[in-house]
Amino acid sequence: MNIKNLRKIEWWIPLCAIVLCGIGLVALFSASYDSGLDEFKKQAIWMGISIVIMFIVMLIDYKIIIKLSPILYGFAIIALIAVLFTKPVNGARSWFIIGDDLFSFQPAEMSKIFIILFLSYIMSIIQRKGRDEINRISKLAIIVAIIAVPLILIILEPDYGTASAYIMAVVLMIFVAGIDKKYIITAFAIILVAVPITYKFLLPEHAKARIDTYLNPEADPRGKGYNVLQSKLAIGAGQITGMGILEGNQTQLGYLYPKTTDFIFSVIGEEMGFIVAGSVIILNIVIITKAIQVAKGIKDEAGAYVATGIAGIFLFHTLENIGMTMGLLPITGVPLLFVSYGGSSMMTSFIFVGILLNISSQRKNGMFNK
Repeated sequence: MNIKNLRKIEWWIPLCAIVLCGIGLVALFSASYDSGLDEFKKQAIWMGISIVIMFIVMLIDYKIIIKLSPILYGFAIIALIAVLFTKPVNGARSWFIIGDDLFSFQPAEMSKIFIILFLSYIMSIIQRKGRDEINRISKLAIIVAIIAVPLILIILEPDYGTASAYIMAVVLMIFVAGIDKKYIITAFAIILVAVPITYKFLLPEHAKARIDTYLNPEADPRGKGYNVLQSKLAIGAGQITGMGILEGNQTQLGYLYPKTTDFIFSVIGEEMGFIVAGSVIILNIVIITKAIQVAKGIKDEAGAYVATGIAGIFLFHTLENIGMTMGLLPITGVPLLFVSYGGSSMMTSFIFVGILLNISSQRKNGMFNK
């Protein structure tokens, strides 16, 4: 990568990501203070490692990675199958745990990268004969099959939040690829029919409970509605400037759970207030907007689809995590990227940023600006 290419890079993306990590570390310091700062220390280490990996990925031509995506996709499927044979943690088989909980790895997180890359690779091949090729039933069936395999495996863990993130990314990718409106309308109609049927006959009881809690948390304030009610109390108590680090009632008295992962935004809202919490939302919006601009600015179709898929992942995590802490969306256990505790999430997020930086360095005339 030469100096000229460095000038094209969207440096706002890593800058916003690092600021989010800084806010997350402050929140984790407070949230893990009573447990010896173990999660804070691990997160700081993962942040350093992830930033180094981001720069390494930035220097590797994304086109080379895309060419390797069929192999990477195969590894992702193998990992997603293998994790189903591990011991469940909190009712889900989602982690490979090495040593005495010394290191844990969530394959569904890293698989996001491989699946988006492979799907972009296939979609670009399909459209070599013309952009309308995406609307042929046989080609759409290929795309559906590619995403269906990992999606089913992730649902079996079960991890509905991560599965939903995959769906958001794929929907945006095929939308910008030029899918016909009739397929969008048909899919919407199927969803309207499938949602009540799925809720009634297919969803496990714990998933139904989360939906019921979302709709009416006050019905069971000391049971299933407890977490979301405490989260809303914490965010509201912070007001404009917050109660202060290590001073939040819900955070320090143990009412928020899990406060280092799912409800880290609640910690920020309570102890740092509306100004910092609002800044977290703005920083995420900047990252998503810049990712879309990268997609619009690259001539290569595969690169545009990759950037769009990454924007979809960031968008879903931002909406779902912040939405569930405010009681606006059901609780799914989706982390707030760059902020929530988690090595797999941190590393995956910075790899995404590294890929976006590489794509942005090669921008010329965007495929969406023709």
